[in-house]
Amino acid sequence: MTETKREPLLKVEGLKQYFKVNKKFTVKAVDDVSFEIYPGETYGLVGESGSGKSTIGRSCIRLYKPTDGKITFEGMDCSGKLSKADEKKLRVDMQMIFQDPMECLNPRKKVSDIIGQGLDIHHMYKSFDDRNDKIAEILEKVGLTPEHATRYPHQFSGGQRQRVGIARALVMNPKLIIADECISALDVSIQAQVVNLMKDIQQETQTAYLFIAHDLSMVKYISDRIGVLHLGHLVETGTTEEIFENPVHPYTKSLISAIPQPNPCVEKNRTSLHYDYETSGIDYNKGILRKVEGTHFVRSTEEEFDSWVLH
Repeated sequence: MTETKREPLLKVEGLKQYFKVNKKFTVKAVDDVSFEIYPGETYGLVGESGSGKSTIGRSCIRLYKPTDGKITFEGMDCSGKLSKADEKKLRVDMQMIFQDPMECLNPRKKVSDIIGQGLDIHHMYKSFDDRNDKIAEILEKVGLTPEHATRYPHQFSGGQRQRVGIARALVMNPKLIIADECISALDVSIQAQVVNLMKDIQQETQTAYLFIAHDLSMVKYISDRIGVLHLGHLVETGTTEEIFENPVHPYTKSLISAIPQPNPCVEKNRTSLHYDYETSGIDYNKGILRKVEGTHFVRSTEEEFDSWVLH
């Protein structure tokens, strides 16, 4: 990959997303997160529940207004107030696949109206027949049939509903899709089908993905680069090979050590590492992302960095 010679499609710099609960307490959901996504690649964002993964995705697509930091999409600053032209570009070129395939689909609308809603809003068809052709084409691309367009969401299985959600995002022909734990509510066999579908579509359309998940095995399978999130901080980021073969941060090591092994003999002797931020003596607010090798970065102070890399 020649990332240094390419301009990033999405660039997040020092993103902060705070939620004020009352006069005395503010939740710092995301604190000083920076990463880049290049055209046609998949950037996996992993971490435990409550670490801020979904908040980052929603901030990037401007479902939340960022508290601080800069978000640049195709050279356009979309972290501040958006003009009508910029907002339209963002709504067309960046799409989102939500976690729950049932709650994100309007139960009172047919699939044709759900998928075609974006086309209707942005007037992206010449005639009603052209609209129906686009909907039928995208349904076939995600493994459904044009006959499914007349059905309602409750008439589908979980996997089929998620395919409808993917079709709704793809019909806009976006350059970036934010997949917010889009497979966590599905059975394991269906997860594989959906992820393989996303990879096939990416090869065909060169769409970039921000793949948010807590399943490390699936993230390893689909991602080109990975960012590890903990307590709202990006503690480590690098290529998939770097993160899994040479994890540096103790939190990353604990996540990888918890992955079950398919070999019973290996699994019997596997030891999970424990990481507790409160007793670790690490302060994320003092650490910065330091380069290890290649594109591998880890958040630490000077002393922590030297200790982890040398040992």
